[in-house]
Amino acid sequence: MSECKDENILGSINYPDDLRKLNPDKLGEVCTELRDYIIDVLSHNPGHLGSSLGTVELTVALHYVFNTPYDKIVWDVGHQAYAHKILTGRRESFHTLRQLNGISGFPNPAESKYDAFIAGHASNSISAAMGMSVASELKNEKRHVIAVIGDGAMTGGLAFEGLNNAAANANNLLIILNDNDMAIDQPVGGLSQYLVDITTSQAYNKMRYDLYRGLRKMNIINNDRRENILRFNNSLKALLTKQHNLFEGFSIRYFGPVDGHDITYLIKVLNDIKDLQGPKLLHIKTKKGKGYKPAEEFATEWHAPGLFNKDTGERIIVHTLNEHQKYQDVFGHTLVELAEKDKRIVGITPAMPTGCSMTYMMKAFPKRTFDVGIAEGHAVTFSAGLAKEGMIPFCNIYSSFMQRAYDMVIHDVAMQKLHMVICLDRAGLVGEDGQTHQGVFDLAYFRPIPNLIIASPLNEWDLRNLMYTGYKQEKGPFIIRYPRGKGEMAQWHNDMHEIPIGKGKKIHIGTDLAILSLGPIGNEATKAIHKVEQEGLSVAHYDMIFLKPIDEGLLHEVARTFKRIITLENGVIKGGLGSAVLEFLADHEYNTHVTRLGVPDEFIGHGTVEEQMHLCKMDAESIAQRLREEGEALKTNHNCQLSIIKV
Repeated sequence: MSECKDENILGSINYPDDLRKLNPDKLGEVCTELRDYIIDVLSHNPGHLGSSLGTVELTVALHYVFNTPYDKIVWDVGHQAYAHKILTGRRESFHTLRQLNGISGFPNPAESKYDAFIAGHASNSISAAMGMSVASELKNEKRHVIAVIGDGAMTGGLAFEGLNNAAANANNLLIILNDNDMAIDQPVGGLSQYLVDITTSQAYNKMRYDLYRGLRKMNIINNDRRENILRFNNSLKALLTKQHNLFEGFSIRYFGPVDGHDITYLIKVLNDIKDLQGPKLLHIKTKKGKGYKPAEEFATEWHAPGLFNKDTGERIIVHTLNEHQKYQDVFGHTLVELAEKDKRIVGITPAMPTGCSMTYMMKAFPKRTFDVGIAEGHAVTFSAGLAKEGMIPFCNIYSSFMQRAYDMVIHDVAMQKLHMVICLDRAGLVGEDGQTHQGVFDLAYFRPIPNLIIASPLNEWDLRNLMYTGYKQEKGPFIIRYPRGKGEMAQWHNDMHEIPIGKGKKIHIGTDLAILSLGPIGNEATKAIHKVEQEGLSVAHYDMIFLKPIDEGLLHEVARTFKRIITLENGVIKGGLGSAVLEFLADHEYNTHVTRLGVPDEFIGHGTVEEQMHLCKMDAESIAQRLREEGEALKTNHNCQLSIIKV
C-alpha cells in the first residue's frame, strides 16, 4: 500500500475544501505530489496512467476555483480523473483502484457525491452537463456545471449533438476541451487537424481575451446580454482573421488555447469566465503523460501500461510457462492473412486499433484499414456503405461500445442483408474496467434482429475458422464475439476451413446430464466436467458455436436424451443462449429441466475476470458444484419415481 505522508501538502488534503484553504503559490507543489502519488500507486496497481497525469493542473484548478460538489464537474471518460478521486476523499483508498470491493477506475455517483455523472464511455459529458445546467436554471440555483471532454471524445457524434443544442436553452455550461493530441491511439479526422490549426492563432486569442476583459471592466460589454458578447467575439475574429471558429458557429463562446499545465494562469482564466452568462468553451493544451518521461514519449503504450518500475520506466511483463496468444492478436493476424488473399477485405475500428490489434492490418494494408475515431455508429454505417459496393468489411468494435451502434446494425446492415463481418472484442466479463465496460449484453440484444448470424468460438482455431466462414458466406451480416485476454491453445495457427452455419458439435460424451455452452466459456465447463467425472458423474458437453441460427437438430437430440440440461454463456442469462434453449423446448413441448448459468440481472463491478467469474458462478469450480447439485436432483427424482412404482 502506498501512503501519502502527512508532512507533504497532499497528505493534508482530504477534500477540496482543504485545497481551497491553500495559498495559490502552494498549488504547484500539490500538482507535483499528485503526479508522484499517481505514478507510485499505478506502478504496482495497474490503471490508466497517461491521461490522468495530463489533467493534474486542470483538476487542481477546477476544485480550487469551483465550489464542488455543489458545483458539478462532469468528466468525459473517467481515466482523466484519478487526481480528482485523490482530492475528493479517496486518497487513502486510491491503492484499491480497480480492485474487487475497491474504488472504481471511473467516476461513479454511487461511489462519491463529487462524481457528478458516470463516465466510462466517451462523448456523453456535454449532453449530461447541459442537462444539469438547464436544471439549475429551471430551479433558480446559482450552480456552475463544467464538462471536461478530451479531444478524442470530441470525435463522437453525441458530443456534437450536445454542442449543437447547447445554445438552444438557457444555461451557463462551461465546456473544457482538453486537447492533448492523443486519445488512446493517434487522433484521426478533420477535428484533430482543426485543433492543430486553431492553436496557430494564440496571439489573436490572447489579444481578444485581454480586450474583452478591458471592455468588461469599462462596462462597455454587459455580461447579462450574451448576444452582445457573442457578436463582439465573432465580429472581432471575422475582422482580424477572416476565419470562423467552429465552436462559435454553435453560438458557444470560445476561449483559448490556454496552457493546461500553467496552474496560475489556468486559475485566473477560470475565475474570469466562470460567471459569464451562456455556454462557453475553454480550450486547453495538455500533454498526455505529463511529468513522467516514458509516458510523455510513448503515449499509446503508457495509456494503461500495466506494472512498471517507476524509477527506470521499465514495463514489467509477466510471462507464463506456456505463452498463449490473446484473442485480439489472433484476430489481427488472421485478418491480415485473409486480406492477403482477397483485396476486397477491409478493416474498420472506432479509435481502438491497438486494443483490437487492427494495427497489424494497418501496417500491412494501410489504404484498406480505417480508424474512424470514437464513432461506433459511423463505423458500422461506413462499413455498410463499403459492403454495399462490394467490399468485405471486418468491423471490429468492443462489445460494450457496440451498444451505441445498435440502430445502425438494425437499419443499415441487417435490413439490407449486407455481407460484412462484425467482430465483438472484449465480449463477456472484462475485469478491472468494471460495469461500464462489461461486454455481456450483445447476445441478448442482437438475437432478436432478423438476418444476423451470431457465433462465438470455443478456442483460437474456431475464431480463425469463423472469420474465414464469415468471409466466405454471403447470406448476410456475420457477428463473431470473443473475450478479452488469452486463449487456451499454445499452437493457435491452423489451416482455416468453413464451419457449417447453425451447426454445433458434441465435444464430450456423457449419459447423466448435458451442458450446452457458447464460446470460450465452454473451456470452464470442460474443466468442471473433468472434476465431477472423477466423482462418478457422467456429463455430455455440446459446443453450440452459433446462437443464431441455433442448431435445432442438436437441441432435439439433447432434449430427447436428457432430463436435465445446463446452459452456459459469458453474457446475461436474460435473452441469450439459455433463453433461446427455453424457447425451443417450450415451442416443441419438451418437458426438460433447464438450469441457466451466466451473468445475473445486475451490473457487475470491477475486479479481476477470475473474481467476476466466481461471483457470477461461472468459473470451473462453481460449474462443477452446480453439476453435482443437478446430479443429486436427478438421483432424487429417479428414487421418487421408483418409490411410486413400488407402491
